[in-house]
Amino acid sequence: MTLFTRIINGEIPSYKVAEDDRFYAFLDINPLKKGHTLVIPKLPEPEADYIFDLDDTLLGDMMVFAKMVARGIKEATGCKRVGVAVLGMEVNHVHIHLVPMDTEKDMLFTNPKLNLPAEEMCEIANSIAEAIEKA
Repeated sequence: MTLFTRIINGEIPSYKVAEDDRFYAFLDINPLKKGHTLVIPKLPEPEADYIFDLDDTLLGDMMVFAKMVARGIKEATGCKRVGVAVLGMEVNHVHIHLVPMDTEKDMLFTNPKLNLPAEEMCEIANSIAEAIEKA
């Protein structure tokens, strides 16, 4: 069972941004920027570790879900764009990184990660969730 499956199952806490019956979005605990969010599939292949192994429908639907989340991130953070990255090396569970960007350098995964207090992470997650609900 992957770390992300344990998050989906509620065994490990997360800062949830959005959820439906097939996908879950939550803040990265080591973000590049405030609002850096991960989107993961719940079903039917929750522990697939390579995004291009997903069936076409699930992959397409995951991108549409990520688009909804990205719009919420942009609204909540005021960033110029939301960058998308699929690395898949750090956790063996398909996931998409959505990173608020004001410059292209904001997407460099070699940048130092932020260490934000829990209260601030809650505020960020809530503001993104509210922006998604308004859309």
